Amino acid sequence: MGIQLHDLTGLDMPPVLPAPKPPKPLGKAKKKLVRRTKRDYSQVLRRSYQGAFLLMNIYLGGVFYFWVKQFESGRGAATISRPAGVEGWLPIAGMMYAKYWLLTGHVPSLHPAAMFLLLTFVAMAFLLRKAFCSWLCPVGTLSEYLWRAGRKLMGRNFRVWKMLDIPLRGLKYILLGFFVWAVSSMSANAIDAFMRSDYGVIADVKMLNFFRFMGETGAIVVGILVIASVFIQNFWCRYLCPYGALLGLSSLLSPLGIRREPAACIDCAKCTKACPSSLPVDKLITVRSAECTGCLECVAVCPAQGALQMSAVSRWRPILNSRERSMPPWMLAAAIAALFFGVVGFAKTAGYWTSDVPANTYRELVPHANEARHPMPGDPALTR
Repeated sequence: MGIQLHDLTGLDMPPVLPAPKPPKPLGKAKKKLVRRTKRDYSQVLRRSYQGAFLLMNIYLGGVFYFWVKQFESGRGAATISRPAGVEGWLPIAGMMYAKYWLLTGHVPSLHPAAMFLLLTFVAMAFLLRKAFCSWLCPVGTLSEYLWRAGRKLMGRNFRVWKMLDIPLRGLKYILLGFFVWAVSSMSANAIDAFMRSDYGVIADVKMLNFFRFMGETGAIVVGILVIASVFIQNFWCRYLCPYGALLGLSSLLSPLGIRREPAACIDCAKCTKACPSSLPVDKLITVRSAECTGCLECVAVCPAQGALQMSAVSRWRPILNSRERSMPPWMLAAAIAALFFGVVGFAKTAGYWTSDVPANTYRELVPHANEARHPMPGDPALTR
């Protein structure tokens, strides 16, 4: 009695349709690009500052070299004046003398320019991010041109694996910690004794002679750093520079930062690709990292109007009472110049710029600079 399948073949039945496919999930709507109307001049300004500061350091180094040579040659009178600006290459001395000044209230009579320049660059980092590193530092400038040359030669730069990159970045903080510990352990009397020691008087000459009479080990180390800088962006600055570590920590308190406006951002990620510090700018609202140097390269490549800019960070806006969020590149450049020339001009006008060392002392010590040894803790030179 059951109905067989072949008995139904003649019935008028509707065709069986395949089940409809589930709708595809809607992707993220593409934002409309509102292009910038004004040309960005930040990198022209920055490279102009880099070039000018590099040339100034080359000039100071040249004058200092001939100043040393005149004492080494045994001339009767010193015809070339010592350029105090070379003390910018003595940051550890700057830290020591800054502590001496804080403890005693007296500006040191030896290498005071080292202290004023260090304080200038720390203040610059606090107010304007690590602008010294990307706008003024000669080592940073050379490092940047090395990795740019590497990119042109090889078509790219290489990045250290993330698991290795993070501990390597800690090296510069370890070096900074060592120097801070060494300086913090010295009393004002010990610092004063160091200043008066033969080594303290001609520390700048010792620095010059390191490069003039570089040994095999030093040449190999410098060569490795140069080669590494060609392959990896800012190798020295990123991993080993204790000066940059100090300025980076100071910049964490800065009222300024790179801020991204999500509503205007088109998520092109050009800012992240351009960042020399490999920061994920396109994923952040405000860049607060100690690695940010305020170079504005991310701002320069951003195609969207109002998407990326240097501005007051949120916690500082009530204090600054700032309604204007953006700080244009020309204003940043002007602030860097005003701070640098303002402090240097004050030190020169107040008579705090040059070392108070008689020419006869230099005439006696400079020819034998390589024989001067760094006084160690417990050395009579630090206790007399």
